[in-house]
Amino acid sequence: MLDRLARVSHAHPVRIIIASLLVAAAALAIGFTLIGNLSASGFNDPASASVLAQEEIVGATGASAVPSLVAIVDPGAPIASPEGQAAVNRVATVMKDDPDVAQVAGPSSQSPDLTSKDGSKAAVLAYFGDIDEDESQAAARRLDDELSTVPGVTVGGAWTAAAETSSIVGEDLLRAELIAFPLLFLVSLWVFRGLVAALLPPLMGALVIFGGFFFLGAGNEVFGLSVYALNLVTGLGLGLAIDYSLLIVSRYREEIAAHGATPQALANTVRTAGKSVLYSALTVGAALAALMIFPQNFLFSMGFGGMVVALVAALVAVGVLPAVMALLGVRINALAPRRWRERSVAADRVEQSGGWYRLSHFVMRRPVIVALASGAFMVMLALPAFGVKFTTTDSSVLPQSASARQVDQMLTQEFPGGDSTPIFLSARAGNTPQASRKLLEVTREIHAMPATKSVSPPRFVGDRTWQIDATSKYRALDDRTIGLVQDIQAIDDPYPTKVGGFTALFVDQRGSLAAHLPWAALIIVAVTIVALFLMTGSVVLPIKAVIMNVLTLGATLGVLVLIFQDGNLEGLLQYDSQGAVDLTQPILIGALAFGLSTDYAVFLLSRIKELRDSGGGERESVALGLQRTGRVVTAAALLFCIAMGAFATSRIVIIKELGIGTAVAVALDATIVRALLVPSLMALLGRWNWWAPGPLRRLHARIGVREGG
Repeated sequence: MLDRLARVSHAHPVRIIIASLLVAAAALAIGFTLIGNLSASGFNDPASASVLAQEEIVGATGASAVPSLVAIVDPGAPIASPEGQAAVNRVATVMKDDPDVAQVAGPSSQSPDLTSKDGSKAAVLAYFGDIDEDESQAAARRLDDELSTVPGVTVGGAWTAAAETSSIVGEDLLRAELIAFPLLFLVSLWVFRGLVAALLPPLMGALVIFGGFFFLGAGNEVFGLSVYALNLVTGLGLGLAIDYSLLIVSRYREEIAAHGATPQALANTVRTAGKSVLYSALTVGAALAALMIFPQNFLFSMGFGGMVVALVAALVAVGVLPAVMALLGVRINALAPRRWRERSVAADRVEQSGGWYRLSHFVMRRPVIVALASGAFMVMLALPAFGVKFTTTDSSVLPQSASARQVDQMLTQEFPGGDSTPIFLSARAGNTPQASRKLLEVTREIHAMPATKSVSPPRFVGDRTWQIDATSKYRALDDRTIGLVQDIQAIDDPYPTKVGGFTALFVDQRGSLAAHLPWAALIIVAVTIVALFLMTGSVVLPIKAVIMNVLTLGATLGVLVLIFQDGNLEGLLQYDSQGAVDLTQPILIGALAFGLSTDYAVFLLSRIKELRDSGGGERESVALGLQRTGRVVTAAALLFCIAMGAFATSRIVIIKELGIGTAVAVALDATIVRALLVPSLMALLGRWNWWAPGPLRRLHARIGVREGG
């Protein structure tokens, strides 16, 4: 198939390029239209008790159990004055007139907590009706536009935060691309030492991003995906496209040097490097697809986006890039200064005196010391991970300029009960005196709990549903509030009862992730083991790779704790530490790290195996394999770190975590792991690296992947 693809690319390059550009333009136009409806929520398990509790209350009352939108009114006069009351009434009227608002609450004698401590501000709450996420975001934007015309009003709340997040993600994505593309071009220029060759990877990256947007938009029409997947599709798509282009263009230049710009040169390139690209895309795509096992839409979307963009990157690399190379021929080396070309040729010819070759032998002469030192360094980086604290997404991930964050800060600092947290219960029972008595006993149990600030009597709200409202003395993610929610969940309720509220959502989210994580991890580990076994025929090398990947992930999590939990780089990275790491980031970064490190491992180990199978000694094969792949793998890792690291400029904290975490994982894998741990452990184990039981050896002989096969 790959040989035929190469022949078609060589015979009809112009047609393929024109068709690809037309498809890319259409994909971009359609994709941009479709991705406009991506959601900024989706961090919760839709089947969790806390989500179902909210749905039961909405179904019974027609209004959300918690405020959907909050407007802080600062009229410039005391709230109790006629001017203050007029301002509050004006805001309340705007809310009541909106068709999606089911209930409005403002300051009164029954709600004194809605007036600030100094009496200068008021909070007006809007409760949306039974509408979905897209309608809720639209309602929040509509009300924000209407209320922004009222002097002294700041709008916030959960759905305003979601709407602001969607806008900020799009703006930050554009800025990250504007930063990444010039840097990627400069690094490509340094790697290829030629202007024409250096332009190809960024151009292929643009095509992959356009295709990724289309499939993400199409997937959104079916599944309803998260806006955060835009960042993964952009960063991963750009990184993979450039990595694959680097591999294919480098191989094509080698083939041109050996055979000239002939059909055979292109066929050899596509058959070897193209096959490696397809294998890599399947590995990375399968690892990320494991995220789709999670019920949280955020992780599902990341898995879907990562899977499709890996496949698009492979399609562009083997379907479009060969046509461009065929059209260019020897001109792929054009616009390269003579001194650069001479250095490039000299670097390609270096074998037994190259830097990677010398480093490998240096490591293998003292494998125990290097392995222990490298392992100790990784463990040292991982140590902070043992003190990790987890959080979830709220307005604190937004920049200080976001109105949703400003509203939350005002509620916390200036209003009575700002440090307390509302909790509600939904109980399914008929409107009977017996149900009232039994649920009253539940409220007494809650009242007796140390962290409880207040609890209301049970009230029947319709449709066989009772509601109990309680308040914790502490902030939502304080350990004492979390403990209170867990204690309430553990009550032996007389009727089917569910606990809702922000803290309950976090508790359920944590439990859901923990329940699904083993299955996702099993899939990711299986993908790693199978991919490396098919390439090497060994069971030892895949197990070593899994162990090193776990070590890399631990070190990466440790770095995330140092940066984002401890806030060590707040000034440099321009963010406010939440004092914790987002729950989902280790899972997402772990899937990315496993997929990418397996990709690099396949590239290195396949070269080592090729040299060993051709008669090379154990250590010499390792040294030559690292020499022949070290420059390309390092360049690929550097380019990928730039593509993902550009997200460190995002104003959304969890996007910063994703960009920096992925860049750290790839950097550690390409340096400490590939340059030090791999050769030292290969030297220690010798021929045992390639061991496999007899049945598996025979299986590999039948189905194993071979270079150029």
